[in-house]
Amino acid sequence: MTRAELIAQIKAKKSFLCIGLDTDLDRIPKHLLDADDPIFEFNKQIIDATKDLCVAYKPNLAFYESLGIKGWQSLQKTLDYIPKDVFTIADAKRGDIGNTSSMYAKAFFENMDFDSVTVAPYMGKDSVQPFFVYDNKWVILLALTSNEGGRDFQLMESNGKALYQQVLETSAQWGTTSNMMYVVGATRADWLEKIRKTIPDHFLLVPGVGAQGGNLEEVAKYGMNKDCGLLVNSSRGIIYASKGVDFAGVAREKAKELQQQMEKELLKIKVI
Repeated sequence: MTRAELIAQIKAKKSFLCIGLDTDLDRIPKHLLDADDPIFEFNKQIIDATKDLCVAYKPNLAFYESLGIKGWQSLQKTLDYIPKDVFTIADAKRGDIGNTSSMYAKAFFENMDFDSVTVAPYMGKDSVQPFFVYDNKWVILLALTSNEGGRDFQLMESNGKALYQQVLETSAQWGTTSNMMYVVGATRADWLEKIRKTIPDHFLLVPGVGAQGGNLEEVAKYGMNKDCGLLVNSSRGIIYASKGVDFAGVAREKAKELQQQMEKELLKIKVI
């Protein structure tokens, strides 16, 4: 998906919502466990209920990999079911030496046809570069994460700059605003203003809104740019809002609440 196509979806749906498909057999409604493929059946109903309210879906690959071949099959069926005009993110957090990263890129972009993949920058440019070979595909680079342990290294300072700031400055030269985004956790919304001074035009994938305590209004205030420039993710707060047979309907309600808040924020900067 191109940058222009993504922005068009944001404007059309008046939303910059990304829904995380962190689908756990231990958490989905029990009545689905009798289905031939409970994981796919859960995802299918979530997608049917929310596809007009979000612009992206983000399967977290750990939840599928943990189930072996059946999990990979559920993931592929899910990916095939997502409408083609919705941005897809392989939340895989890959990144290795060049020839290995080439295989990861082939797996997610060529064989599975995801629009994007999350990548760890720790091993440097040559571990990320193979992902840029594919046209209209995106690298989403980890910069400032929302987990508590992110402070262990990401905030360490050298020469007056935190490590995450150095990652942003260096990696911004690797790709472009049309093939690279950054992960910036919503629980650190007060730092978004500083981040935007370094990367004013890149899209940011912002996890942590909802169950992890991020505030959407603050994220929009400090993180938006003229094109919106945000994909704000909610996973548990939407997909596990109900454990009953009404789970898809309740998920839609939660997604709609976020979409309506997002519409207000988009109106403030006249994106829509």
